[in-house]
Amino acid sequence: MTPPAHRQSPAWYDGQYDNRARIAEHPAILQRWAETSAAARAGTRCVLDLRYGPGERETLDVFPARRPGSPVLVYIHGGYWRALDKGAQSFVAPPFVDAGAMVVLPGYALCPSVSVRHIVLQMVQALAWVWRHAADHGGDARRIVVAGHSAGGHLATMMLRCQWPQVAADLPADLVRAALSISGVYDLEPLRHAPFLARDLALTAAEARRLSPARMPPPPASDPGRLLAVVGGGESPEFQRQNALIAQAWGARAVPVCETLPDRHHMNVLHDLADPATRLHRLALSMFD
Repeated sequence: MTPPAHRQSPAWYDGQYDNRARIAEHPAILQRWAETSAAARAGTRCVLDLRYGPGERETLDVFPARRPGSPVLVYIHGGYWRALDKGAQSFVAPPFVDAGAMVVLPGYALCPSVSVRHIVLQMVQALAWVWRHAADHGGDARRIVVAGHSAGGHLATMMLRCQWPQVAADLPADLVRAALSISGVYDLEPLRHAPFLARDLALTAAEARRLSPARMPPPPASDPGRLLAVVGGGESPEFQRQNALIAQAWGARAVPVCETLPDRHHMNVLHDLADPATRLHRLALSMFD
């Protein structure tokens, strides 16, 4: 495990967390995502840009289930809360529709125009919309699970700690049944010291602490929600540490899966989610059980 982050230099932080700099082929991967996502929207029935709120980017894309009463997968894109959009990763949806699910991809506003906290609250409103409207698109509101990649993994994890009845009286405490976090970030403090990110995120020490799942109590034993935490074996030592950290902080009951996928880096690990032949795809399907 790496030494505490405050002992490192700014260049070290950038080296650990700047994934595009670490992955030389990232332009080709981003192009692949764009092309396969466009094909997914063209080839799979979907309803685009439904509003879950009045604010910037508060829209979502729905890939309806083929049968009523199907499980619901909400997938949250990454991009360090400051890049990409919901349409950039539509390619994850068709395999889960084929497996019998309704899939929702919510959008959110981006830093620095908004704060990370604002984005977390946008995702809360998006999940509330899904619970209220799932049946309109073939979904079962009692079977909502969330997945996310990178910053989306952080957001997915945060949804497990939301006190839903405090958001609105009609929402159940167990609105999110499970979450899959792929290459997630669970302690935001190191990001305050990475020059390539710090200005856009503008996190204070107090905000980083409040928004770090690893610094929160785990879901109580009465809560059925569980987290599956996965990281690529080719990712930086810090992302490996982050993955181990949430399992250590929340314990095996709340985090029954904490795995490293060999031969995957921070970007191509996401390809496994859309590939039914992979361990990661099967883990995602297991949340529907």
